[in-house]
Amino acid sequence: MVKVIGIKFMTGSRIYYFSLGKNNININDFVIVETERGLQFAQAVTEVLEMPEKNVFLPLKDVIRLATKEDQKINDKNIKDAQKALKYAKDLVEKEKLNMKLYEASYTFDKKKLIFKFIADERIDFRELAKLLASKYKTRIELRQIGVRDKAKEIGGLGPCGRPLCCSDFLTNFDSVSINMAKNQGIALNPTKINGSCGRLLCCLGYEDDVYSEYKKELPKIGQTVTHNGKTGKVFELNILKRSYKVKTPDSEEFEVCIGNNGSNK
Repeated sequence: MVKVIGIKFMTGSRIYYFSLGKNNININDFVIVETERGLQFAQAVTEVLEMPEKNVFLPLKDVIRLATKEDQKINDKNIKDAQKALKYAKDLVEKEKLNMKLYEASYTFDKKKLIFKFIADERIDFRELAKLLASKYKTRIELRQIGVRDKAKEIGGLGPCGRPLCCSDFLTNFDSVSINMAKNQGIALNPTKINGSCGRLLCCLGYEDDVYSEYKKELPKIGQTVTHNGKTGKVFELNILKRSYKVKTPDSEEFEVCIGNNGSNK
């Protein structure tokens, strides 16, 4: 069994799992953890979990130790310094006339790296910007271009369903979402209804698309002429989940046809 604990970084909403090791950590404790970018200050947001090794993507990064009051002071100073660095970097971006929008800056706990995140519609040559920043702050500079979905994932929020955004809650990858998925489900193509907080199509449109696509194969298309129980008419409405369709005859008579489990009409 492996002891793990879920933590959140101060600048994000996603939960990451770390190996607890021999540390005694409780929920809401502040901790110092090892990451690919170096040491980071974070907070435990779950109870300690014991998981079989086969269910854990090994090797996990480690919780180094419980954060001290001095660590919290260092982190608070790092946040203030990063905010100043962000303002300075934004001024440089404007001066260099770069078509990019910086929205976050953060130091690793040990200040060995200063990370800037930005949004841009195209690839940006930021080499000169990186040199100017490195010259001023005397540390390694990382400029990360992210998409609007990634920004929503890190910032978090509530979706139109009233629940936390899927991307910031449990999604680890962004699968392709197309407008045809909304059409498949008979959803009105209103941007306010089918777009998420990021302005892109809702990720959840893809969750049931396979089911809708499979059921739709059994049904005729809108406008198709069909005959049922001796009556002929045109299909004018589909209810995919109910697996039924409505037909209107030339004399304006309407009737509904349900498809059975074996694909036969009822």
